[in-house]
Amino acid sequence: MSQTILILNALVVNEGKITPSDVFIKDGIIEQIGNDLSHLKTKKIIDATGKYLLPGVIDDQVHFREPGLTHKATIATEAKAAVAGGTTSFMEMPNTVPNALTQALLEDKYQIAAQSSLANYSFFMGASNDNYDEAMKTDIKNVCGLKIFMGSSTGNMLVDDKNVLEKIFTNFSSLIATHCEDEATVKANLSKYKEQFGENIPYDIHALIRNEEACYKSSSMAVELAKKHGTRLHILHISSADEISLFDNSLFTKEKPKHITSEVCVHHLWFDANDYKTLGNQIKCNPAIKHGHREKLLQALLDDHFDVVATDHAPHTWDEKQQSYWQAPSGLPLVQHSLNVMLEFYKQGKISLEKIVQKMAHSVADCFQIERRGYIREGYWADLTLVDLNQNTLVIKQNLYSKCAWSPFEGTEFQSKITHTIVSGNIVFANDKFDESEKGQRLIFER
Repeated sequence: MSQTILILNALVVNEGKITPSDVFIKDGIIEQIGNDLSHLKTKKIIDATGKYLLPGVIDDQVHFREPGLTHKATIATEAKAAVAGGTTSFMEMPNTVPNALTQALLEDKYQIAAQSSLANYSFFMGASNDNYDEAMKTDIKNVCGLKIFMGSSTGNMLVDDKNVLEKIFTNFSSLIATHCEDEATVKANLSKYKEQFGENIPYDIHALIRNEEACYKSSSMAVELAKKHGTRLHILHISSADEISLFDNSLFTKEKPKHITSEVCVHHLWFDANDYKTLGNQIKCNPAIKHGHREKLLQALLDDHFDVVATDHAPHTWDEKQQSYWQAPSGLPLVQHSLNVMLEFYKQGKISLEKIVQKMAHSVADCFQIERRGYIREGYWADLTLVDLNQNTLVIKQNLYSKCAWSPFEGTEFQSKITHTIVSGNIVFANDKFDESEKGQRLIFER
């Protein structure tokens, strides 16, 4: 017997418009969008009166830690946090333990997700200085892309051999995503500030160690390589206004594709280096949250220099974050509240709902060429989130779903609430309750 869902009286935010509509879902697919579909028969009806229906958020950069670092997080726990925040699909990074540097290790992660992830999923293949042949075996229709750390990361994932970079940029036939920080610059700054401060370093020095120069040097090199070889390049987590000029501000569409795209993350839009005074290591991340850049980064997003909004969700345990600056790991948990953050900017009059949907769903689907997702269209998978802008969300430990059980947003009251999340046609989250009977699906790419 077919599974059906009828969403009534929603304000549908999609493709630059807000339209009152009903949406009928059958067997996971959006079958019909119309003004009065109440005559259609189904046992599952969602009354969306006064609420906004958005395409589910697609987060193109998360670290869900499994395998190897499961004391911090698992694919199951972080996918649960994701759907609670309206994220229906994620793309996860290869710097797990062991690093996903072989096709077999990559496939292991897909198998874990198939059994445990409430959200749809894809995983990046990792690149290193010595796994070129293995990286070239990547199935570009079934894998989101190849990830290159042009700056240090876990294990053997730094690619700093220029010959290897040239070879990869020349020959990889699909999307390459890069973490861009110049390693030599970071090391020189580390040495300088360690000599100056010793063990008692102020937290905000992190912004000076992993500074604008380190980011621009690496990003500009990646852009230069991509232009030279015609490579499909996607630069992750742009954190400085210095890098804005590297990116074209024309819109990315299927009809008018860019071959160089970029991402900005919610924490670089929300926090400033002044927040180190109160949050310390909680907001220590790579690339660093810097002094005086967030307004310019948001404007660059509005001007379409940046194509995608993501999280770089990277949970660590509370105890790990309580260590000294030198010992505390970089990264913070964000996936549960990324949409709330962007909706808060909407409430402040800084961005439209249509632009939020473009940057968190449409453009991600276009950028990665995801098959039949990222839009509210008939014939597309029903990946949807329902938002109430008349309810608030107070962030407290009791309503956090990430395994690390803390958030840099604790105590913040967002002026929005995610009431329902539908993944591949299944209502997995509704009114603060989960239905874990159905899992998400592997993303497929039209390449």
